[in-house]
Amino acid sequence: MPETDAQESLVTPAWLEAHRSDPKVRLIEIAGMGQEEMQAYKAGHVPGAACWKWKEMLWDTHQRDFPAPDDFARRLGAAGIGNDTTVVFYGEGVQFGFYAWWTFKYCGHAKVCMLDGARSRWAEEGRALVTTELPPATPVPYKPVSRNEGMRIWRNDVLAALGKHDQLILDGRSPEEYRGERVGGPGGPDIGALRYGRIPGARHLYFFDLLTANMSFKPAAELKALVESRGATQDKDIIAYCRMSHRATVLYFALTQLLGYRQVRLYDGSWTEWGNLVGVPVER
Repeated sequence: MPETDAQESLVTPAWLEAHRSDPKVRLIEIAGMGQEEMQAYKAGHVPGAACWKWKEMLWDTHQRDFPAPDDFARRLGAAGIGNDTTVVFYGEGVQFGFYAWWTFKYCGHAKVCMLDGARSRWAEEGRALVTTELPPATPVPYKPVSRNEGMRIWRNDVLAALGKHDQLILDGRSPEEYRGERVGGPGGPDIGALRYGRIPGARHLYFFDLLTANMSFKPAAELKALVESRGATQDKDIIAYCRMSHRATVLYFALTQLLGYRQVRLYDGSWTEWGNLVGVPVER
């Protein structure tokens, strides 16, 4: 990927290295599922990164929802992030960094980007990982901002979209989940929904297929060919989902930030909601 400036959505390790001392740039590693003790972060992280547990920072404390604007502002201010701070994310696993990027964009934070390749590309390029943890951040003011509701779609709207020629649903789960053989991702417990299968008409685009071995994105021409082979053209309204929407945010990022798609929404309820609903259609 080409070098970018701080206003764009994808930055290289070289860019991050050059901005390590910039007080207006904050680097955050997101500890995902299986990282409850922040094991990967403690074993070695990108220098300057703080670590957040995904659910604690990105969800409401009680509802299955994202923090309300006032709560979001309090959390960011307490973490030393102001409205004009550029936040750079990467995740362990990689999809949790994209989930944080999507959540920040949805919650209205303007300057947020991803480290291309996360920890994998950083280390592959010969850059050191460290075990030093950062001290607590100094709180700063953060003015509440409005959500970008157009980034999200709710289950009733997904149901209404079924069968419409101008709508296309992309399923970012593993092949086993898409075929209805599992409801949990490979390698983990097979839990998360009562029914197996997929949303009717959904096309399969496994999120890993967008990435190289070092977790950076494939070239734009390859990404374009992949998404168009599933029928995801720019004249369609695209809906992305997976099991809990983490993997679907990788699709959302590639479509909107790297390929310029304007009509993309995330169904964050994803299969944990759809596969537990009474009366909705399921395809296998």
